[in-house]
Amino acid sequence: MASAPPLPVYSFRVTIGGQSAGFTEVTGLSIEVDTVTYVHGLSHWEGETLITYPSKKHRQVSLKRGVVAGDGGFFDWLVGADAEARPMDVSLIDATGAAKVTWRVQAAIPTRLTGPSFSAASNEVAIDSLDVQVAGVSVEQG
Repeated sequence: MASAPPLPVYSFRVTIGGQSAGFTEVTGLSIEVDTVTYVHGLSHWEGETLITYPSKKHRQVSLKRGVVAGDGGFFDWLVGADAEARPMDVSLIDATGAAKVTWRVQAAIPTRLTGPSFSAASNEVAIDSLDVQVAGVSVEQG
């Protein structure tokens, strides 16, 4: 039985509010659980008890070298003075454009946008770097 070739990691589709953008690099996506070790009075005989708590911290995710085709709510959300938290999906896509792995973010807020050199020959909005604060990350296949 032949195994599938490895999936190239070079293309990501980020969807916010129904509008998608393509990025070549995404860093900072993580799922982390904070732990607290509780030592009770009988720990000498019964051992320590480890208690875990889901983390509610916001983490910074950086999206680099992206393109948003046309205009719409995506760019307005990025440059808005009072941008609200929105759900965000980050999908690793294959050569056919099908999502292979998707990271779902419950809340994302843009914190910094850096633009590259622009060309008058294009109607696309180019993004060199976009930083967002995220909370509630989960992962699903396909």
